[in-house]
Amino acid sequence: MQATSDIDNRLVESHACPMSTCQAPAGSPCRTTSGKVALKYHTARFQLVPALRSELHVATPAVRHPGSAWTALPVQKLAAPAVPMEVRLAYARVSSRTQEIQSQIDALEASGVHRLFQEQISTRVRERPEMKAALAAAREYRSLGAKVTLVVHEMKRLGRGALELLKVAEELRDAEIELEFLTGPLAGKHDPAGHGAALFAFFAAMAESERDYICDKTLEGQETARTKGKAIGGVKVSDEDMLATALRLRDDERLSLREIASRLVIRTGKKRGQHPAPATVMRMLREHDEQTTRAPLEPTA
Repeated sequence: MQATSDIDNRLVESHACPMSTCQAPAGSPCRTTSGKVALKYHTARFQLVPALRSELHVATPAVRHPGSAWTALPVQKLAAPAVPMEVRLAYARVSSRTQEIQSQIDALEASGVHRLFQEQISTRVRERPEMKAALAAAREYRSLGAKVTLVVHEMKRLGRGALELLKVAEELRDAEIELEFLTGPLAGKHDPAGHGAALFAFFAAMAESERDYICDKTLEGQETARTKGKAIGGVKVSDEDMLATALRLRDDERLSLREIASRLVIRTGKKRGQHPAPATVMRMLREHDEQTTRAPLEPTA
């Protein structure tokens, strides 16, 4: 178990203890039924701190004199100290049970991290509990004015897809949390607000490219499915006005499917007010073109 730091104790004492036998006010350590300073904070109290919910116990610091007579202390201002604190949180991950994780843990601990979150889970799984807990802890420490760095052994442990990497990067940037890779081509510390902003811009560019690629492959797959007679799509969201606008944007202004979709608005149904998907626009235009081609020619005079 990781040793708790001064900032952990301050986080705990920012809450009053909910135990009926303690009820220590915010700013004071927990107390025993005999009126002594408890050796450790009551579980119900540090469970109020998201960053510490996985801990089995949080020791009362020596400065609170555990075992001595308990007295209520004035609430301390939870502001950043004169010398900025730095909290280094580590995240380690492997995808399967056959992979070993200890080498990651050893390297992370050697880099001087304060807390470590680890899990065995595939990057294909959308919800990664320990990653979520690490980010929650980082935001919690940051709220107290501490400088926070999330340390990962290498980029692929953070996520494989550009979209996933961008999501994590955006969370770190919004919370002003630095990111550090120990190995790989991006080894080093990256500050989203400083020179490391280039890394976050790189993630964004990768994500945009991946989004375009996924969209293009989706459109191609749907078109292939239609040629084989398979039905694609759900409830119809287009109408004559939308079709007329789409035709004008395609034929007169020569816009792409994505650009056309961004200028159209669904007027009815559950998706009212939203833009149709590029696939919907493609289907609408294709059906119009097919109907126009099949229409019998007008007899000539």
